[in-house]
Amino acid sequence: MKNLLRSKLYSGETCLGTFITIGSPDTVDILKNLDFDWLLFDTEHSYFSTSEVKNMLHAMGDSKVSSLVRIGQIDQYLVKRALDIGSEGLLAPLVNSPEEAEKLVRFAMYPPDGVRGAGPGRAAKYGLNMADYLATANQELLLAVQIETKEALANVKEILQTKRIDIGFVGPNDLTISLGLGTDRSNPKVIEAMEKVIKTCNDLGKIPGTLAVSPEEAKKFMKLGFKFLSLASDSRFLTAGARSFLAVKDEK
Repeated sequence: MKNLLRSKLYSGETCLGTFITIGSPDTVDILKNLDFDWLLFDTEHSYFSTSEVKNMLHAMGDSKVSSLVRIGQIDQYLVKRALDIGSEGLLAPLVNSPEEAEKLVRFAMYPPDGVRGAGPGRAAKYGLNMADYLATANQELLLAVQIETKEALANVKEILQTKRIDIGFVGPNDLTISLGLGTDRSNPKVIEAMEKVIKTCNDLGKIPGTLAVSPEEAKKFMKLGFKFLSLASDSRFLTAGARSFLAVKDEK
């Protein structure tokens, strides 16, 4: 099992993706044909089940777009379910300490590196690819942790020193709120925090990631040095597209 996204990131490429928040295989079927490197299925803030995510993964077919799942919390059952249905990696929210990062790694890895149970289902083509999957999963899985609180920012070096954590992902909205800045994402204190995460990632050989809500913000974040960048989400694409059409009534 070769993880193309992991290879791209560690070779220095900037990889663009988006969050999937609408539980429809049609959404995935559309977006997989665009020039995304990855799609991430958000089970933290969206409402779909594991079965719905599996159906959306089926819709990706043989696409070279990589698939990731954001779990709701670092829970052994949630980690196992997300990986067994074929996700190539995980994003864990609210990781505030190295102990929490280590827990994610332990739940995601097979022995001797972790405690994941060997029943990967779709991930191993329902047993047809079991030997290869079990032999390569620990090396090929992509694991990302969200740095989105003052506590996480203070512990960012220790968190990202955790072996087999690949990506330090700034959650810009939550981090801005945690810093007491409301919704002021462009505040210099937020940018300073982002730069701290980027530098820490670079110093440790990890990948800095975040989410942009507009093309302008995406350009700014790429210039800062983020390499794993979410371009908003499927629902934001829908509303932005609708608004651009509705703007015609103001052009009369």
